[in-house]
Amino acid sequence: MANNVTGMTRIIKAAGYSWKGLRAAWQNEAAFRQESIAALVAIVVACWLDVDAITRVLLIGSVFLVIIIEVLNSAIEAVVDRIGSEIHPLAGRAKDMGSAAVLLSILLAVFVWVMLLWPHHLG
Repeated sequence: MANNVTGMTRIIKAAGYSWKGLRAAWQNEAAFRQESIAALVAIVVACWLDVDAITRVLLIGSVFLVIIIEVLNSAIEAVVDRIGSEIHPLAGRAKDMGSAAVLLSILLAVFVWVMLLWPHHLG
């Protein structure tokens, strides 16, 4: 029984840390706020569209992926900034690669939406 309590306590604490991370991203990252609002709009649209469940999951999942990648990018930037403020090629590379990951996830989301909706709704 003690393991279940420890396990549940760990899960509750992990959820608290996750919530703290989401709050930090919202408070400190304009890109996270912008992408979150865009994702919320996209999710509402995906729920409103007359599409099958798989299509809806792919539409919503693609925009969630953008948010996930943005959180990871923000974490990379925070760690790089914590290490030091001097300009270093590796720090710049890490930030640029994180930014590239966000861009790729956005392009993927746009691709998914266009490919799934074009034949039935836009074409």
